[in-house]
Amino acid sequence: MALTIRMQRHGAKGQPFFRLVVCEKAARRDGRFVEILGTYNPRPGGKDSPYKMNLPRIDYWLKIGAKPSDTAWSMIKLARKDPPPAAVVTEAAAPVAQA
Repeated sequence: MALTIRMQRHGAKGQPFFRLVVCEKAARRDGRFVEILGTYNPRPGGKDSPYKMNLPRIDYWLKIGAKPSDTAWSMIKLARKDPPPAAVVTEAAAPVAQA
């Protein structure tokens, strides 16, 4: 089973909205997927960030062997390079013990 990280198109005509997902290579573009890793909205409203990604989960799937598409890879690099505060979703941090 070859896994890939790619974009799924959602939204209305003229109002695109994309999900970054892990799926099997043979699955249809908007078909069955394993996990949603993030979203991309090319037309954000106001001060909203255009993308939100779960980078720890992306790292996990890359370590497992999933191959990102060219578009997905460029978006992941953008998120790592200069993440706006609300663009990157991280796992909850462990509570810090105070001495």
